Formats: sequence, C-alpha cells, structure tokens
Amino acid sequence: MSDGELRRLEVLRDVDRGDLPVRAAAQLLGRSERQVWRLLKEFRAEGAAGLVSKKRGQPSNRRTAAAVRAAALWIVRQNYADFGPTLAAEKLAAEHGFSFSSETLRKWMIADGLWRDRKQRKSIHQPRRRRECVGELVQIDGSEHWWFEDRAPQCTLLVFVDDATSRLMHLQFVESESTFAYFRAARAYLEAWGKPVAFYSDKHGVFRVNHPGALGGDGMTQFGRALHALNIDIICANSSPGRTCQQDVARPSGEGIALGGRGNPGGRQRLPPGFHGRL
Repeated sequence: MSDGELRRLEVLRDVDRGDLPVRAAAQLLGRSERQVWRLLKEFRAEGAAGLVSKKRGQPSNRRTAAAVRAAALWIVRQNYADFGPTLAAEKLAAEHGFSFSSETLRKWMIADGLWRDRKQRKSIHQPRRRRECVGELVQIDGSEHWWFEDRAPQCTLLVFVDDATSRLMHLQFVESESTFAYFRAARAYLEAWGKPVAFYSDKHGVFRVNHPGALGGDGMTQFGRALHALNIDIICANSSPGRTCQQDVARPSGEGIALGGRGNPGGRQRLPPGFHGRL
C-alpha cells in the first residue's frame, strides 16, 4: 500500500470504531463526506484490500498499441539497427511520423534485443575527468563504415570533438584513416578553431610508433612530429573505453549527415544548423 492508502486506512479504522466522526475524517482525507462513506463501506466489506487502487497492476489506458510498437521496431530493425535509441527516436519522428519518447523506444529496443543498457554491457572503467576549457583538449578519431550505404564505397569519417563540452567541431569523410587524411583534417580544424593544448586519440599508427623493434628515428610518427613543431601534445588512450566519447558521437553525426545527403566521400563537411548545440 502507498503512504496515502495507509493514511486512509488509519482514519477509516478510527471512524469504524466510532472514535472519529465522518465530517472530521472527510477534512483529514480531503474528501467529501459521501466519498468517506463509500470508502468506509469498502473497508467494512473487504478490509484493507478494499482501499487499494483497482488500477494497480493493470495496463495503462495510455499505453501504445501493440501494432504501433511492432511497426516502429520493424522500421528500426530494417533501417536503424545500428542507431542508439535517442537518434532512432528522432528519425522515427522526422521520417515516419512516430511520436514517442526516446526512453519508451529504449525499453522496447532492450526488450526486443536491439539495444543493451549499461548494466548489460558490463564495461567497468574509471572515467577520465573532462577538461575545463573549450578547445583545451580535442578528441580525434576515425570511424570506418558504409556511411552512404550502396551509393558510394566504404569510407572513413574523421571526427574532432571538444573534450570539455562534447561539442562536434569538425567532420570530414576520407577514403581511409591515413596520415595524409589526418594532416588535411587537422589543418582544416586549426584554420577554423586555432591550436588546442593537446589532441586525444587512440593508438593508431598515425599517432604513435607501434613497432617496439623499430630501428632509428625519434620515436614519433610524421603526424606526431608535425604536432610537436606546432607545440601541440598528442595523448594516446590506454584502453578502448577511453575513446567512448569519440565513437558515440561519430556514429550518429555521420549517419545524420549521410542520410541527409549532405556528405560526400573525401570531402570536408559543413555541419548542418543545430549540430553544434545538439551534440
């Protein structure tokens, strides 16, 4: 029983014993005398169980129809299987006319096996503290994917994300995650936003020397030497969880641009209005 139902039970017991008049009980419960008499009748007939709401444990009258739920999940499975619930809900609303919250879709996708919540992922790691200033640390990463489905070859999306705000700073589709591709993308970022204190990346061969037996050299890659000349540090994540933010932002951002027809492989991308604030 809820707190309100327990309070109602205590008052009605006093009324039933004759210790409290019905008028006073109505004032205590915030009900009319007629409602108190009705509750008292149910209490005398069924006891405490008569005061429990009959709606408890029953399906809501506002629940979504099973056919609508099945149709929405079918569209997600066919078109947005690799989308998260939030982005999938946005696409269902914009492209298919479904209007329900991302949390509702999240529960449906979990029940249907299309999404796993944080407990099911079982990824335990110590979170890294974000930097305090915009532009101080910029996360960079590349994500290879069939961004344009069968309209173009498979390509890679390079993404630059501000660490302090998760703001999407620069996107660029390239043929592959190569040193020259990162040179071009980094130059475009620097021309637009200036120098950060450091770039934060994975341990891709573009950013660090991954051959412990390498002979000669200064231990830096071509990209690393260029950043050193510009007095920009490069920080490589020690584990894949360290790059969660880049991957989480890269996929919905690139898919949104590709679906909207704004992207083209190998070209610098101008972000659509609202992308900075929304992501």
